[in-house]
Amino acid sequence: MDNLELLKRPVYIVGHKNPDTDSICSAIAYAYLKNKCDSTCEYVPARAGQVNQETQYVLNAFHAEPPVYLHDVMTDARDIDMNDVEGVTEDVSLKKAWHLMRDRGDVTVPVIERQKLTGIITIGDIANAYMDVYDNGILSRARTSYKNILETLDANMLVGDEGGYFESGEVVIATANPDVLEEYIHAGDMVILGNRYETQLCAIEMGAACVIITMGAKVSKTIQIFAKEHNCILINTPYDTATVARLINQSMPIGYFMKREKLTTFKVTDKTEDIRAIMKKKRYHDFPVLDEEENYVGMISRRTLLNLRKKQLILVDHNELSQTVDGIEYADILEIIDHHRIGTLETVSPVFFRNQPLGCTATIIYQMYQEKGIEIPRNIAGLMMSAIISDTLMFHSPTVTEMDKAAAEKLSELCGIELEEFAIDMFGAGSNLGDKDADEIFKQDYKNFSVNGFEFGVGQINSMNSIELEEIKEKIVPYIKEKMPELQVDMCFFMLTNIVYEKTELLCIGDKARTLVREAFKLPKTQKKFELKNLVSRKKQLIPAFVSVLQQWEK
Repeated sequence: MDNLELLKRPVYIVGHKNPDTDSICSAIAYAYLKNKCDSTCEYVPARAGQVNQETQYVLNAFHAEPPVYLHDVMTDARDIDMNDVEGVTEDVSLKKAWHLMRDRGDVTVPVIERQKLTGIITIGDIANAYMDVYDNGILSRARTSYKNILETLDANMLVGDEGGYFESGEVVIATANPDVLEEYIHAGDMVILGNRYETQLCAIEMGAACVIITMGAKVSKTIQIFAKEHNCILINTPYDTATVARLINQSMPIGYFMKREKLTTFKVTDKTEDIRAIMKKKRYHDFPVLDEEENYVGMISRRTLLNLRKKQLILVDHNELSQTVDGIEYADILEIIDHHRIGTLETVSPVFFRNQPLGCTATIIYQMYQEKGIEIPRNIAGLMMSAIISDTLMFHSPTVTEMDKAAAEKLSELCGIELEEFAIDMFGAGSNLGDKDADEIFKQDYKNFSVNGFEFGVGQINSMNSIELEEIKEKIVPYIKEKMPELQVDMCFFMLTNIVYEKTELLCIGDKARTLVREAFKLPKTQKKFELKNLVSRKKQLIPAFVSVLQQWEK
């Protein structure tokens, strides 16, 4: 994979909630077209709901994978330009950590053990550790490694094991005469001294755990042998005593000072709105981000939130706000390709909007293939053909146009499929709902609408079997009545459409629902069951009739 591919941003092409065959197939077909015409982005087909049986039959027939599922398009931590702050281990010295932070311009550094976050250390922590230490015994309590001491003091170990630790005693600066020092040096201490033989000998005799000789002074063989015999670490540094005294505490491991508990961290899946709210309550500059396996991946700050990358979308087969994927207000809409009425969706910036009064979105996309001169592969042709058959009910819907018919016939030639035979099998697969529960049936093709302050929803099931439709009716009516509060609509309608007889039984739930149907279709006030002949299209027959009435009502 080259660098260009690594930099490509995904653009999700997604249909409406409770997607039908057109919504799914058009997303796949348009993604293929966009990827052929534009190499700057990666166009990804997506869906905002589960694939229904009819659509799954189509996908299987043409060996296509379902689009990726988008639960929502709210931004999360993965959409933030994270600071790639390399972690350190807790045995790193204060001095080394300080230099790393200074050189990289970091304020906070994560402490990592086998990719897991064990703590954080800040510049403030290091400054406090250096300025507030008045305890000569802290070096041993911090269990400072001799490796860190050697590194901090640019020193050499003359006697001892640099893999060991200073674990007891205090740090003593030996500037007095040996007879005085005997009162101050205790077993296990670390003694800092110069080139005086007597002082070196005294320190070793008093049981010092470590002797640091300053100024790069030469150490006699006798002292080295004596130190070895007494298990005393012997270190030689080029720095003077004052410098060593100042630097020695910088050798302590950051693990002793780092913050281990109650760390404020974020997961890569955390929503940026939640992240922003938490950041407002915390005084920290940087915050670690972890992946799903709790591994450290990077740091974010308030500043990085300013460079938030919103998810980029192309909407197909809808332009109603109520039908879009959740969190649409947090995304950038680039294009809309649709064949429905212009709805309530608003965009921040101008977008490419192609809306044509055709029976199917796939017909529009077929035209775009022709306009771009892009060859249509067999599987893509099959998907678009299926979408047209589905949306136009095999050309029986009043929404169908001659352009839809011509497109479907040409696409059937490209994929080598006989239209009517395939349509029967496809509708048969889609209407096989006997083993589905009411929730699955309802969500298969349900959409919300808003007109003149009235909120209403319309679901639809197409079937070639009258008995099956009656069975669905028995399931769906009590389900809708129970779910009405959750749907947040004033009225809910469900279309039981018989494809063979081209008629629909319209179920009505909610106040004024029956009144709306009677006024929309000029039916008698006494009529309670609504079996409407030649009504098969929600888009072209039902919704326009409802809209014309609702625009005259007062909320």
